[in-house]
Amino acid sequence: MLGSLILVWICTFLVFLLVRIQRPKNFPPGPRPLPIFGNLLHVNMANPLKDFERFAERYGNIFSLYTGPRPTVFLNSFEVIKEALVTKAQDFSGRPQDIMISHLTENKGVILADYGPRWKDHRRFALMTLRNFGLGKQSMEERILGEISHIVAYFDKNAGGTVNPQTIFHNAASNIIGLVLFGSRFDYNSELLKCYVQLITEISKILNGPWNMIYDTLPLLRILFLPFKKAFDNMKKLKNINIKLIAEHKSTRVPGEPRDFIDCYLDELDKRKYDGSTFSEDQLVIYILDLHFAGTDTTSNTLLTAFLYLMTHPEVQAKCQQEIDDVLEGKDHASYEDRHDMPYTVAVIHEVQRVANTVPLSVFHCTTKDTELMGYNIPKGTVIIPNLSSVLKEEGQWKFPHEFNPDNFLNEEGQFEKPEAFMPFSTGPRVCLGEGLARMELFLVMVTLLRRFQFVWPDDAGEPDYTPVYGITMMPKPYRMHIKCRQTDKQ
Repeated sequence: MLGSLILVWICTFLVFLLVRIQRPKNFPPGPRPLPIFGNLLHVNMANPLKDFERFAERYGNIFSLYTGPRPTVFLNSFEVIKEALVTKAQDFSGRPQDIMISHLTENKGVILADYGPRWKDHRRFALMTLRNFGLGKQSMEERILGEISHIVAYFDKNAGGTVNPQTIFHNAASNIIGLVLFGSRFDYNSELLKCYVQLITEISKILNGPWNMIYDTLPLLRILFLPFKKAFDNMKKLKNINIKLIAEHKSTRVPGEPRDFIDCYLDELDKRKYDGSTFSEDQLVIYILDLHFAGTDTTSNTLLTAFLYLMTHPEVQAKCQQEIDDVLEGKDHASYEDRHDMPYTVAVIHEVQRVANTVPLSVFHCTTKDTELMGYNIPKGTVIIPNLSSVLKEEGQWKFPHEFNPDNFLNEEGQFEKPEAFMPFSTGPRVCLGEGLARMELFLVMVTLLRRFQFVWPDDAGEPDYTPVYGITMMPKPYRMHIKCRQTDKQ
């Protein structure tokens, strides 16, 4: 037994010494990869963003790293990302199909599905269904305002004290996307909601940590019972919850009279039953997870960032509140249309999204064929990572790239103006499906809460720490906020 182990170590050592990873001809430069490990040891797995900045400074706005023997190309700067994802969209709109997150979703759904007929079918269906359920119209607005009333009730109950806002924002965002998907909301104390959120949170922690990178870099370890196995166990539990929800819908639905996204999909399945469709119940199970995950973490983390900066920049908060009071005078509640009369508040919301940098590396792309970018050759199947954080603070694209300042979105007349480099939802054909819903949520939540409450950094909380916790979605470090009721004419 000992002799066998020694032989394995000797063979591994020889492979390490003798095998060199050959970079393709005219491929983007980067640090030399090690055999077996690639560039795994060149980056801080807890938070590699600083390393990516360093590599961009050394190798340029297009550089490469290796996850094991597999090359990955990083795109930095507005010019490079626009060229790839917009100008050459067809070449760069694939999704890598052999990484942990794609295995978790079985390459189904819409966000991580590979570029092709199935993805196009499901994306078109999602956009149509969101429109039909009133995205940008009164019906969706009413659903969001209904959910906001529960946040207001919670803050009213805690006015004069301090709260930890992490759970309330996460639950509210989960319920809003849940209303679209399932047609109903869950009480914040619901065991099902707590279970659903906990399972997703645990998967996120694994995807955000070193085990995800180890899984992608060292495929041989996938057969071992390592921590990433918990992600697959949790995914199985989430799928079972969704299967039950679909079964309930099938037993209560009236064909042709959809109540929510699930009903719409089941209606579509009926229509396509005999035409060799890409639609199936298996697809629907993952589709729901796709949209629920994407519509929860991003919005809740952006709201957490918003109130962190509003508390620590009270002059910005006060200016928003003055504008909100002026525009909403005599009105019972905010409407999404009110945004056209609130240029400063809208600028603040966009600036929050910019500094939040919620999805710093977008969702990974891959090339659909051999192609060329900025003079480099990129083979088919190469993983492409658009570094959105490089654009959101790029020198030359912003008046104040390294500080929180709403003037980044205001022109000389004080009117809202959105620079082309604002791409927190990515860009091109793979731009975030839920962008419209997220914009509406952020506006209505922030305006409603700022109209009614004042948010203050607690005296005993020490200095605020703006350093986010790295992950697929970035979030602020946990904080507390002190809540005061405002005295306005109309609450």
